[in-house]
Amino acid sequence: MVKILENSKKSAPIQINNATVYREACKRFLPMSREEMQWKGWDELDVLLISGDAYVDHPTFGIPCLGRWLEKMGLRVGIIAQPKWDSIEDFKKLGRPRLFIGVSSGTVDSMINNYTANKKVRSDDSYSEGGKGGKRPDYASIVYSKLAREAFPGTPVVVGGVEVSLRRLAHYDYWQNKVRPSILAELASDFLVFGMGERTTRTMVDAFKVAEAEVGGPLHIDHPAVQVAIDTMKTQRGIAFMSSKDHARSLEGRITIPSFEEVRDEKKKFAKAAYFIEYEASPYNGRRLVQYHGSKAAVINPPALPLTTEEMDSIYEMPFTKEQHPVYKERIPAADMIRFSVNSTRGCFGGCSFCAITLHQGRIVQSRSEGSLLKELEQLPAVPGFKGIVSDIGGPTANMYQLRCKSVEIQSKCRKLSCVHPKVCPQLHKDHTPQVDLLRKARKIPGIKKIHIASGLRYDLSLADEISGQVYMKELITHHVGGYLKVAPEHLDDDVLHLMKKPGLRNFDEFVSYFQEVSAEAGKEQYIVPYFISGFPGTTHEKMEKVYSYMKDKGWNLQQVQAFIPTPMTLATAMYWTGIDPMTKTPLFVAKEWKDRKIQQALLQPHKPEHKQILIDYQRDKTKKGANTAEVELNLPKPTTVADLKKGGTARRQDAMRKPANRAPVGRTPSGRSIVQPPTEIMGKKLLLDSR
Repeated sequence: MVKILENSKKSAPIQINNATVYREACKRFLPMSREEMQWKGWDELDVLLISGDAYVDHPTFGIPCLGRWLEKMGLRVGIIAQPKWDSIEDFKKLGRPRLFIGVSSGTVDSMINNYTANKKVRSDDSYSEGGKGGKRPDYASIVYSKLAREAFPGTPVVVGGVEVSLRRLAHYDYWQNKVRPSILAELASDFLVFGMGERTTRTMVDAFKVAEAEVGGPLHIDHPAVQVAIDTMKTQRGIAFMSSKDHARSLEGRITIPSFEEVRDEKKKFAKAAYFIEYEASPYNGRRLVQYHGSKAAVINPPALPLTTEEMDSIYEMPFTKEQHPVYKERIPAADMIRFSVNSTRGCFGGCSFCAITLHQGRIVQSRSEGSLLKELEQLPAVPGFKGIVSDIGGPTANMYQLRCKSVEIQSKCRKLSCVHPKVCPQLHKDHTPQVDLLRKARKIPGIKKIHIASGLRYDLSLADEISGQVYMKELITHHVGGYLKVAPEHLDDDVLHLMKKPGLRNFDEFVSYFQEVSAEAGKEQYIVPYFISGFPGTTHEKMEKVYSYMKDKGWNLQQVQAFIPTPMTLATAMYWTGIDPMTKTPLFVAKEWKDRKIQQALLQPHKPEHKQILIDYQRDKTKKGANTAEVELNLPKPTTVADLKKGGTARRQDAMRKPANRAPVGRTPSGRSIVQPPTEIMGKKLLLDSR
């Protein structure tokens, strides 16, 4: 169907048809084809970006965010999303860029995207069209960089993103069960950018533009001016590169950690290297790291300095469409999850030993201004498809907005790995008042009906805030819980929690009680979705039994259990590979065998039918080898009979007579459901984790 419109000046009529609509829609995005470049009036690009994710124009996605940042600098930027990797044809379709090619595996490490915790190939991928897996290669950063260099020999290639950030030094690879060298040794790139790269990218663009003025055309790495630009970048924060040993030895302010060969062959050396990596991660006092690889050296410059509030605002106020590119015929699941969410912070000072955020976003929390956030929220009602529900205002953590160290001087010297473990630091400014004020103002914006907080809550942080912690939690529970609230106790054994750098059981119990009390006052039936990890280093079966016993006493059946996945470069992964706590050098039990991992999963979720026989066998084996030990016998759930149901019903009626009618038992909702078991229709698909 074609519709003809005439303008007021009686000029040539404008034809509006499907092709016109598609063209105009595509022009709101960065181009993905030559045709889209022509629609923008471009005959070449300044920067070509390669991504392992489908193209969603939202700041949560790294490559689109970087693309908009480069566009803001006046550059012509194109994106090739999820190219085929059996040839270089897809890489060539937008032509040679003038300045450089940027490569990223995507929002998540490609191996985590492609495989489950039990090393099975995933059939799904939330960052791909239709949620279908198989759209990116294993070790995508390596594969893409080599194909980019083959497609355009001589053009500078720069790699960034989570995958290379976490593999910038020699690291344990869970999927190959071995120590791999720094990814720099395998990339076909001139250097890599680790962490959040906006500030580093601006410096890089300035350096390459100077070279372009001298070259007079597309850059080539053999040109002396381009080499000067590359050498300049190798002096900058947030940059890692491969060099000769002699060059590395000439660098000032460096610390040499155990070599690749040493960490590959000696687990104590691996643990030692992990210790140094963590302690040198501060942007304020972290030193340059050097790790020898044979005759070469991986050089990791100090992290980039945190962004200012003004810089954060300028990034998130760029003209994102918050939609997937029109070329896709099916929905991209991740796009729908975050489409109507608002980023308020970056970074996390929690320091959890299994989390990669510190190594990528940093442990300094960077916050946007209240004005910038309210401006974005005010614009949401104009976004097509918005129905008044904001899915989240947050970041890596729900409640770290505008929280920071009280003293810049102390922060510049501090080397603590966590601001909240083993207890909340007295130097931490932990007042939640700015968050309370933001949420109250956001609720009054016309067109917004409900604001959910979907980011994970650090309840220990709220409980420690004597100024406004309770006010914040009451606001959150009363107004911003979309049926359930995500929290992450992860475990309940004190020793394991210490290894994780997580708060103790008392904090969790206190929060659950308060959550239930406030929900009842608000007249709402709301749930908590606690996340627990099985198979974490240092977790013996006996320690996991403590969680089992706690859940049994509460009558809880856990919904969210994640088998521990050793992601590259984290402290927890060092514990997993070495069987050593890098901080104390004490030995740890690690559940590496398939049987042990399944036992720990079963102890966390004994109600699942497939776990019944695993637990029966575990109890039998315990009895055989530990009859004369002090081990506590595991009381497994017995099959439910009709008599049990009648007895349970009588007990519940008697219990109800003893309790006030308007107050549910601790750990139960008013309807009698377990507080950790929200109905499936409330949880939705996005919270049903893959447990394969």
